Parts: sequence; C-alpha cells; structure tokens
Amino acid sequence: MTELFAILTQLTGQSEEIWRQGFAIFLRLGALAALLPGFGEAAVPQRVKLGLALAFTLVVAPGVEVPALTLGGYGAEVVVGLALGLGLRLLVLALQTAGAMIANATSLSQILGGAGEPQPAIGHLLTMGGLALAMAADLHLRVAEFLILSYRLFPVGLLPDSGGMAEWGTAQVAQAFHLAFVLAAPFVAGSLIYNVAIGIINRAMPQLMVSMIGAPALGLGVLILLAILTPLVLTVWLSHLNGWLERPFG
Repeated sequence: MTELFAILTQLTGQSEEIWRQGFAIFLRLGALAALLPGFGEAAVPQRVKLGLALAFTLVVAPGVEVPALTLGGYGAEVVVGLALGLGLRLLVLALQTAGAMIANATSLSQILGGAGEPQPAIGHLLTMGGLALAMAADLHLRVAEFLILSYRLFPVGLLPDSGGMAEWGTAQVAQAFHLAFVLAAPFVAGSLIYNVAIGIINRAMPQLMVSMIGAPALGLGVLILLAILTPLVLTVWLSHLNGWLERPFG
C-alpha cells in the first residue's frame, strides 16, 4: 500500500499524506455510493458510480482527519461504508415492497409490466417516483452531510462492534417492512373492503356475474387511488429518508 502511495506521489507531485487520506475516505464512500438511492441503482453505469464516489471524496475530505491506518483499518472503512449503504438501500426496498403489497392486494401485479429490476409495475412506479422526488429535494446535499456525520459516528479505521451492528441491522429490516406496510395500508384496506362487498353481493345475487363487473371496477378504483395517494405516499417516504440521513441510529 505504501508503494502505491509513493508511485502516485511521483506521478502527480502531491504529497503521500494526501493520497493516503484520500484513499481511506474513498474506501468508505465508494462502498456506500454503490448502494445509495438513485446514485447506486443498477441502471447507473459503473463509471458514473466511480465518478460520483470520487466527487463525494473531494467534498468530504477537507472535513475529515485521517490518522495512519493499517491494512485492517482500511478494511474497517469498507465495512462501515457497506453497513451504512445497506441501511439506505433498505429504504428503497421498502418502496418496492410496498408496491408488491399493493399489486398483490389489488390483483394488478402484471399491469403494464416493469423495467429494471423484476418487480410489479406499481413497485417500479413508486420506486422511480421516490428517487426522482429525492433527487429534486437535493439528495446529493443530504448525502454529503450524512457522509461527514458518519465519521463522527464511526471514527476512521475502527471496526464497529459486531453485536451492536447486528442489532441495528435487524432494527433496520423491521423498520423497512413497517414503512412498507404503512405506505401500502390504504390500498390493502380498500382491497379488503372491496372484496367483502363483492362477497356480500355474490351471496345476495348468485346469478350475477360478479367477477365480470368487479374486476374492471377494482382496476379503475386502484388507478384512481394511485393518482390521489401516490403524492402522499412519496412524501411520507421522503420524510423517512431525510430523517434517516439526519439520525441513522435514532
């Protein structure tokens, strides 16, 4: 590792200390940037992700003091970056899970098809809408603030406590599923009421072809609900994302 820094110093004329600090910061930010909402999506080319990681490194480096690290210290930076990135990625998975719950509850799992990752179209719609809203709300600034804050939570070169991280990770998964159910709750409740009403009508009028009438009505009702509730659903999700970036450990 020292030989690499020496070669870079000869090629660029910059001090070895600058390269050593920049490399340590890049390891954490590179691991985290690969999982960031919006920046780390599968559709984003690897070169773009690398450029974003370098850009965030240039932004964060002036505010971080990096001591001399061993090989284990550099490895700890990668672990911290991956852990924080997975915490953020779970918020995107919450949107996708909410979309899957809505699609399954309303029998619209296959409508219009999906793009990118295999998921119902409603989940793709919510995910793309949430990411677009986050970008419009200056996600890059929130992420830069969060990256600088991460060095207060996890000093450079120190491996997090495994027990504490396991407990935190379990809580993040539980919170993601809770958020997904909250976002999908209006649609699930509406589907339950609809199916109960259809069951009562079918019992009262067995000769009526309930499915011929009910399926189009259900599809129309879900589309109307999506048009009305999607802005509210995405606003709630964005508030959770900003709250997580401000206080990732509660």
